[in-house]
Amino acid sequence: MPPAIDWQAKLSEHDRWLRTIVFARVGEAQAVDEVMQEVALAAVRQAAPIADVGKVAPWLYQLAVRQSLMYRRKCGRQRKLNDRFAERQPPQTFDEGVPDPLSWLLADERKQMIRKALQAIPRRDAEILLLKYTESWSYHQIAEHLGVSHSAVESRLHRARAKMRSELLARQLNEVD
Repeated sequence: MPPAIDWQAKLSEHDRWLRTIVFARVGEAQAVDEVMQEVALAAVRQAAPIADVGKVAPWLYQLAVRQSLMYRRKCGRQRKLNDRFAERQPPQTFDEGVPDPLSWLLADERKQMIRKALQAIPRRDAEILLLKYTESWSYHQIAEHLGVSHSAVESRLHRARAKMRSELLARQLNEVD
């Protein structure tokens, strides 16, 4: 029988990068806590114990992906329900606490463009880009946590960067037209 795993310690150890994966999948910062709570519950309630403790990170990755997909399905159902019954919201007013409106607007537009480009590329590509550039992980760390080879990480990152570049370029050209 495999040794018992201290899930609280393992989840704490892998929390930061799992949150990045979940964020890449759901696209909403406020949803990450909810999905991570479901990941923790699913890890503790697992039906079959993990035989190889070294495979916990890839197993948690798969679990985070599944829970993210389940969350997105739930949100889709809620969105359809809200669309049927919700009234239109009044337009937002400008926050007077922002010192330079033009800088704020440009930074906000840039963030929105990057978010939209990340949503437009495949989820796996967004995940690997976020792990590399928001978490500052090495290729080796990404490979170890995702359960893939170093060369697979290199090729995935190369393809993901190319897709992101072309997506951002297309968005910039559409804005000019």
